[in-house]
Amino acid sequence: MSSSIHINEHSKTPKYKQIVQSVLAGIERGELKTEDKLPSVNRLLIEFDISRDTVVKAYDELKAMGVIESAAGKGYYVTGKSVQRRAKVFLLFNKLSAHKKIIYDAFAKTLGDGASIDFFIYHNNYRLFKEWILENKDKGYTHFVIIAHFLDGGDDAATVINQIPKNKLILLDKKVEDITGEYAAVYQDFSKDIQTALTEALPLLEKYKRLKIIIPPYSYHPVEILAGFKAFCTEYAFDYQVVSDISTEPLTADEAYVNLMEDDLVTLIKRVKELGLKVGQQVGILSYNETPLKEILLDGITVISTDFEKLGQTAAQMVLDNRKAHVANPFRLVVRNSL
Repeated sequence: MSSSIHINEHSKTPKYKQIVQSVLAGIERGELKTEDKLPSVNRLLIEFDISRDTVVKAYDELKAMGVIESAAGKGYYVTGKSVQRRAKVFLLFNKLSAHKKIIYDAFAKTLGDGASIDFFIYHNNYRLFKEWILENKDKGYTHFVIIAHFLDGGDDAATVINQIPKNKLILLDKKVEDITGEYAAVYQDFSKDIQTALTEALPLLEKYKRLKIIIPPYSYHPVEILAGFKAFCTEYAFDYQVVSDISTEPLTADEAYVNLMEDDLVTLIKRVKELGLKVGQQVGILSYNETPLKEILLDGITVISTDFEKLGQTAAQMVLDNRKAHVANPFRLVVRNSL
């Protein structure tokens, strides 16, 4: 019966969890029936080159669930307890940052025992993104939850994603153009969100003569952010500039900066301090994505940020409810002393 157990070396899901999920899936599909004997601990550790503790931990969890039982000298057997079919989720992130961890934790917590997760990361590499999807699209997943951000490539991303059955697809964080059919999405409306946030901050921005947005040339950030920034500046007659390298950009008083990358924020703050400029008075800073550190850095960095926890919660609820909808995730401005 070891053919019912599958371990994916590339999945971020712990191997003992993959064994648990494999056994549950085997029972759900009818491959494993009451009183069927499971592979021995020794057989699995040899076949999959895993530790004894990994197998024992998996079997102990299945025993605690009442799904299997053991008999001295005879091994492990499937019990007669029925197993409620659970969702099996293919979860694909572009990277695992502090913000993505918030999404993942909220997603996993909301799912609880209602689904199993195989977690993959493609490090903003489109080639790897494509490989993960094509290798796993026919492996019995009930849902594919995907974040699509790439540093290079991705021109045919819609073609790849369209190979996933739309009743199984949930796009997370960002919509992708040319996806056909009825599918689910929980997304940021990048252009509208930044325009709305900057408009809300307008009374504070009016004391600055120029707005600058820092966007490195090698970036996965959606172009809609820049489009929304330019639309705001045009509407309210702000002089603006797009900065590609903040480490060499001349800094003067009466300017406000919108930054997307954490490294750029650090560089900006260092240079402002070196020049003796006062943040929030002579130089304004408005940073993307909330973190606990920004609450205290320079007595508070003003942020514009989506609700990452809500992003994960909504996607998970769509899995549990098997719901198809397009939901714009909440976005907010948090004003602090840096503006």
